[in-house]
Amino acid sequence: MRKLSEHTIERIVSLLKEGKPLPDDYKSVLFENKREYELVYAGKERAEDILADTMAVPLQPVKTFQSDESSDDWTNMLIFGDNLQVLKTLLQMKHEGKLKNADGTPGVRLIYIDPPFATKQEFCGNRGQKAYQDKIAGSRFLEFLRKRLIFLRELLSDDGSVYVHLDEKKGHYIKVLMDEIFGEHNFRHEIIWKRQSAHSNAKMLGSIHDVIYLYTKSRDFVWNRQFIKHSESYVSEFYRYTDAKGKFMVDNLTAPGGGGYVYEWNGVTRAWRCPQRTMERLDKEGRLYYTKTGVARVKRYLDDMPGVSLQDLWLDISPVQGQSIEKVEYPTQKPEALLSRIIRASSNPGDIVLDCFAGSGTTIAVAEKLGRRWIGVDCGKLAIYTIQKRLLNIAASKDLNDPKKRYDRSCRPFTLYNAGLYDYKMIKELPWEQYREFALKLFQCQDERHVVSKIEMDGYLNSDSVLVFNYHKHKNAVLDRGFIDDLHRYIGNKIGKRFFIIAPAASVVFLEDYIEKGKTKYFILRIPYSIIEEIYNRGFTRIRQPVSEMDVNDTIEAVGFDFIQVPAVECKYARDAHECVIKIDKFESNVISRKPLKFDNLETLSMVMLDYDFNGEVFNLDEVFYAEDLKSNGYEIRFTKNKVKGQIMIIYVDIFGNEKREVKTLADFNSKGD
Repeated sequence: MRKLSEHTIERIVSLLKEGKPLPDDYKSVLFENKREYELVYAGKERAEDILADTMAVPLQPVKTFQSDESSDDWTNMLIFGDNLQVLKTLLQMKHEGKLKNADGTPGVRLIYIDPPFATKQEFCGNRGQKAYQDKIAGSRFLEFLRKRLIFLRELLSDDGSVYVHLDEKKGHYIKVLMDEIFGEHNFRHEIIWKRQSAHSNAKMLGSIHDVIYLYTKSRDFVWNRQFIKHSESYVSEFYRYTDAKGKFMVDNLTAPGGGGYVYEWNGVTRAWRCPQRTMERLDKEGRLYYTKTGVARVKRYLDDMPGVSLQDLWLDISPVQGQSIEKVEYPTQKPEALLSRIIRASSNPGDIVLDCFAGSGTTIAVAEKLGRRWIGVDCGKLAIYTIQKRLLNIAASKDLNDPKKRYDRSCRPFTLYNAGLYDYKMIKELPWEQYREFALKLFQCQDERHVVSKIEMDGYLNSDSVLVFNYHKHKNAVLDRGFIDDLHRYIGNKIGKRFFIIAPAASVVFLEDYIEKGKTKYFILRIPYSIIEEIYNRGFTRIRQPVSEMDVNDTIEAVGFDFIQVPAVECKYARDAHECVIKIDKFESNVISRKPLKFDNLETLSMVMLDYDFNGEVFNLDEVFYAEDLKSNGYEIRFTKNKVKGQIMIIYVDIFGNEKREVKTLADFNSKGD
């Protein structure tokens, strides 16, 4: 049996004393779960510990796009944040009955992920630069992905499926992990996708394929048989006959092995595959073909045939080409035809489709076009704005059923959420009950009102009581030492070693994280204040944004939460007859931390994104400039003047995901740059 933490022991004992059942997260916590075989590597954690110890984070709505008065109880979700913490939150939503397909089935029907391959192989992106180079390798990458696969299995509906897109470097390891997590009996296919573009090497075979593993939650899963069109060579070889209805092939109606239905037809007596009434119907429809000896065969018209049944070798889908209408200038973008095949095969309209490495948003765009509900998660601001633009401009994209036509429909409503990086100003403006719920979720507290010495408490953190300081009700009150003294007189002999108070930092007048009274420590959980290591026994890690195109898909695990701190930015804006220039002189991030972090000027700049035709409401990404490129150009952003169509929105992003936004017109760019 593993060593349990003090908090875990106290929580289990408390629940047992109260006669309450242990939550699912505690299953098998007390006993090891043995396997006949498994993949062993450094840093591998127990699945039960991953489910129990991963922090959930509240989802803060930022904006709902394309909002309408629809009576549908579902709005699609685009989430900015670390996907592991988001998956824990989504799992809580599933348990609360808030994650349902249109038919009422709980959970996600289909999951597709295209995680970083961790191969350290470099790919060429637009402008000939490196698209990305994965940083997490070996056992770290395996555990990084395994943690997410464990949550994805729990999120699936009982008849759900998961597709994991990999390359040949790590696929075999992930196959073993997926056998452990989903069960070897739930493995369905290893799909080979021929990319049709090789990374050639004179001393090696060209690498032209990826692998996609398909697993299901159970033996009963959604499956819609798919077909691919016959090749021209196949048609010319087998569809050799033509009549007024078109090309056809002939198929034998004689039953094999002497079975079938015996009767005379057209003077020929033998065992036929179909009964005589069917033969009469086929004859009436003109579907019979007679050989010289009078034997009847059935005509199979090309126009009536759906094609060849789909196999596990996919040769007919090309990668996104440079001039393709669907290209969004995002590294590792996958073609819509690939996701269309997957989504059609393993889901139905109204089913939830999840992609927690959403990237360029291909899964999201295709799910939208095919009438599925969807959830997209990514920790990159570039990905979020790319997907946002792709959805808002989806009407101009191609129709999946006829690529020569436009889709020509607006997207359905979707809400953008922050998860782990929050706008505190918006939080303070929430109604009290919503604020209370958010505060409890932020610090991983159970929302369970109870009373101690006639004082109403809001919940528990492990087995300890939690009070959310109601600054809405007591607007002029402050949380000082006198408040703690009064509270201790009422409840001091009825609580344990810890008591927690959640309060706005501005309402707290002392600096300590806790005040000790007798045997009890009164912890103050400040909002916004992100690092309370004594409670969580771990340091927090922020999401990091890329500084170059090659880093776009870097995988960095974020633990905990933080609050938006707008960077300080100072620029000069200049133009001549043809070109506009933005010269960044100062860029500094404001980082809240109990361990002071110092950065040089411009060190925390990640990227600058531009919308050359800002409509005053929604940022529509047109171009991105990475910090590494800007550094080599003296931190100057240059673009032709004719790109600007009225207003231009400029978003400066730091490596922590914080933004500084500006709206300019050409009049703001002067010829001297002062």
